[in-house]
Amino acid sequence: MYKEKKSKSLNVYVLIFCLIVLSAVLTHFIPAGQFERVEVDGRSVVQPDTFQFIDANPLGFLDIFSSIHGGMVQGANTIFFVLIVGGSFGILSATGALDAFIAMISRKMGNREKLIIPVLMLFFAAGGSLMGMSDETIVYVGVLVPLAIALGFDAITGFAIVIIGASVGFTSAVMNPFTVGIAQGIAGLPTFSGLGFRLILFVVLYVAAVIYVYRYAGKVKKDPSLGFYGKYQHVNKEELLSAYGKMETRHKWVMITFLFNFIILIYGVVKFGWYIPEIAGLFLLFGIIMGLIGKLSPSKIADRFIKGAGDLIGGALIIGLAQAILVIFNTTGIMDTILYYSANALDAFPAVLSAVGMFFFQLALNFLVPSGSGQAALTMPILAPLSDMIGVTRQTAVLAYQFGDGISNIIFPTSGYFMAALAVAGIPWGKWVRWFLPFFLIQIAIAVIALIIAQLIQYGPF
Repeated sequence: MYKEKKSKSLNVYVLIFCLIVLSAVLTHFIPAGQFERVEVDGRSVVQPDTFQFIDANPLGFLDIFSSIHGGMVQGANTIFFVLIVGGSFGILSATGALDAFIAMISRKMGNREKLIIPVLMLFFAAGGSLMGMSDETIVYVGVLVPLAIALGFDAITGFAIVIIGASVGFTSAVMNPFTVGIAQGIAGLPTFSGLGFRLILFVVLYVAAVIYVYRYAGKVKKDPSLGFYGKYQHVNKEELLSAYGKMETRHKWVMITFLFNFIILIYGVVKFGWYIPEIAGLFLLFGIIMGLIGKLSPSKIADRFIKGAGDLIGGALIIGLAQAILVIFNTTGIMDTILYYSANALDAFPAVLSAVGMFFFQLALNFLVPSGSGQAALTMPILAPLSDMIGVTRQTAVLAYQFGDGISNIIFPTSGYFMAALAVAGIPWGKWVRWFLPFFLIQIAIAVIALIIAQLIQYGPF
């Protein structure tokens, strides 16, 4: 139907390696320092008034490369969690249940075209918020873009349904294991704590996204000349839908099992305090169950698990690379020095403004580290103790991180899955940015307001 263009984007591994080298160079200029720490309710907390300078321990040339191995080891818990969850999603995708589910909704809503926008955006938002759906959206862009055109909309509408839908869910991160789950673990917070406030944010962002896309789609429906169609001017809806098959009984049971997985996850986290090992095991167990229900052979289940994990290996390696920077900062003693000077800079501002400052810091950093889990591994060890020192709750610091990470994922050209999805849709990056920029600014405004409220209510538990 189309020829995919190769997109040129900055290589995130090169960027992070440059940051590693820069970190090594900084160890020769930033003096080493140290805070005393105490255990509070099982978590390590910096004592603000205990900072002192210590003997310097700058990094050598070979240590730059050795630190990468150290980072992989230090980030192993998170890396394997990402791979196991990705592998489980690979099994789910192989059953065809998700494709059939999308096609079923599209058929049922075919005569009520505009209802497809809120319904499908809710599906993708839920996927982004509950399981960190991002890279997987590329597949659905290839389905929804031509379908949207067949229904009288345009390529941008179909692309936005998938990408913005998943993005607002990813940003609100009600139970996103790749972002809020990892960040809270690093910050010492109970897994998925503060869920109620994030549910409210989910609703606000979802409604704002639907209104934005719905208004545009209505204009295109009324005047097709206002739309952008790329390579998909000629497409037959029935032909397109038939390629994805019908929702069979096994598909329904797979989706029910998928939902049941999250019910057990919520219960386990709330009742038994499950963390990364238990959650990873649950995803693996239900991935196998869904594969068997979907009539996949054991060998096929294993193959699809490997493929699913392989699809996320890039993000998993970014976690290890990001951890290498922390290894350098910690082993050379400059981490606490950075905390000390950062705290002094932010301490001059009210805590509310400091929380907003954390958000813009994460927003800018996401250009260089577009992996949500990788960014959590890089910044939360700094932001968590820093928040203690400047009077910002750790939960608010996590909120600042998830906003900064999520909002910019579908505008920065360093986001690999986003650029690949644009190539599939046949939408130039510049055209998308011009269309998306107003909603990008709307999300920033929502984030700032939410962070101010979070700090005022002392969003916690701490």
